[in-house]
Amino acid sequence: MTIVSQPRGMEDERVPTANMPSPPAGADESDELDVLQCKQVLAGDNQACAQLFKRHEARVARLMWRFTRDRGTQAELVHEVFVQVYLSLPRFRPHRAPFEHWLFRIATRVGYQFWKAQARRRLMRPLDDFDPAAATAADRIDPAAAAQTLHRLLAQLPSADRLVLTLMYFEDCSMKEIARRAGWNVTLVKMRAYRARKRLKRIIEQNQMTEFLTGISHGTT
Repeated sequence: MTIVSQPRGMEDERVPTANMPSPPAGADESDELDVLQCKQVLAGDNQACAQLFKRHEARVARLMWRFTRDRGTQAELVHEVFVQVYLSLPRFRPHRAPFEHWLFRIATRVGYQFWKAQARRRLMRPLDDFDPAAATAADRIDPAAAAQTLHRLLAQLPSADRLVLTLMYFEDCSMKEIARRAGWNVTLVKMRAYRARKRLKRIIEQNQMTEFLTGISHGTT
């Protein structure tokens, strides 16, 4: 997967240069390079844009894999993330948060909006053809199969609940980090996490997958 110098269809666009503040004292070299390249992008430097996106592409792609198990869709989501980053760059304020934090908040929002659109179109994959016994047996051997099973189970939850548990189980995020990425307060995240776990437990029990539930409870999936 390769991100070009600017998002497709926007090669001739130029973002107005902004008076971007400097990163806070104590910022590491990566943060400083991010800010430098952001300033260069705002000045119309296509090479800086390509370099900035390339440096963060792999981690964005990894996060987008949490929202879909289709490689084509993943690539589209990655592209959409960088389109939104490019368009929103004049509003980035490095003295408030590092670029990577700001980037992941945008990426999380893109993934969340994708789920909500799926739910509206009723494209969530049903569990009717799901064999709990076969899945449980495979999960004991193959961690990738366990992740795939969990992804399908989480897809049965409302989008907000699914987001909380995806960031918890797949990204190992704290409540505070989930709140920052989703733009919610910590109290709301805790409430949604509690509700989502109860709903997920009910789905697992309905599908006779209690062994899988044990693995999730201990964070081994």
